[in-house]
Amino acid sequence: MILEHAVLPVRAGREADFEAAFARARPLIACQPGFLELSLHRSAETPNEYLLLVSWESVEAHAAGFRRSAEYEQWRQLLHDFYDPF
Repeated sequence: MILEHAVLPVRAGREADFEAAFARARPLIACQPGFLELSLHRSAETPNEYLLLVSWESVEAHAAGFRRSAEYEQWRQLLHDFYDPF
């Protein structure tokens, strides 16, 4: 198992929109082969920053699987405009 982590700096004032978009994006990653679990945590000190943790069976499941899938493109379209900077 591997643990992917990403700090997501969301544009200030867009947190609620981001969380709603993330709820729509979550099934896109959860259906991937090799996906184990995901959690999203909002920072108490910096409310527009989130910590994304994703457990995968292998690096290949993440990098060669999800990152090259049609679902990843949908994930990007839903979420990447919220990040500042990307």
